[in-house]
Amino acid sequence: MCLKEALEKIVNDRQNVLLKDSRREWEAAELLNNLSSGMLRQPVHMLSGVYIAALMESGMMGAVLYRLRAKS
Repeated sequence: MCLKEALEKIVNDRQNVLLKDSRREWEAAELLNNLSSGMLRQPVHMLSGVYIAALMESGMMGAVLYRLRAKS
């Protein structure tokens, strides 16, 4: 799965979550519209409701890109 697919899944499933990185919290649709195509193609692993993490070429999980939290 790439980051674009993970974000589209959040939007299409109407998941009521915000994605938090080191700078701020984002709506999934906002990230889809603002991230570069290269970033959106990045392979990721998503644990629904918890995080989206980068996947390394070896298939191992890398850094957590976004922590997911329920909107209040």
